[in-house]
Amino acid sequence: MDTLSYKTISANAETVKKEWVVVDATDQVLGRLASKVAKLLRGKYKPNFTPHVDCGDNVIIINADKIVITGNKMTERVFLSYTGYPGGQKKATPASIIAKKNGYEKLIRKTVKGMLPKNKLADRIITNLYVYEGGEHKQQAQSPKSIDINLYK
Repeated sequence: MDTLSYKTISANAETVKKEWVVVDATDQVLGRLASKVAKLLRGKYKPNFTPHVDCGDNVIIINADKIVITGNKMTERVFLSYTGYPGGQKKATPASIIAKKNGYEKLIRKTVKGMLPKNKLADRIITNLYVYEGGEHKQQAQSPKSIDINLYK
C-alpha cells in the first residue's frame, strides 16, 4: 500500500483559487443568507478547505434592500456595543441600522461578521464581501458568476 497517496494537502496563499460570485438577496431571509455567505467567504464549500487560510471566494451581494427579516426581529432584536467608558453601552436595532446611510449594507456586513470566527483571519475574510443595495455592482471587470444561494446548505 502506497502511504504517500494518503497525505493531507493543506492549502496556502499560493495554491488557493479564489473566485468571484454574485448572490441575489431578493426575498432571502437575513440570517440564512448571512450563514451561507459566511461559509462561501470562509471556503467551507471547497474540497481544499484549510481553517487557517483565507481560501474562500469573493462574494458580491446585490439587491440587499430586498432582504426579509422574519418575526418581530426588526424592532425587538438588539445589537449591543460598549465604548469602554462608563455609561457607554450603545443599543441598535435592525430598524435603526437600516434608517442610516448604507443601512442594509451595514446590517448584512454586521450579520455576516458575527458568523465568522473571532480572530484576525475574520478581519481579512470580511474584506472579500461587497454589498450593494441596488441591482448593479462595480466588479464587472472580475467577471463574477451568478449563483443561486438556495442550492447551498
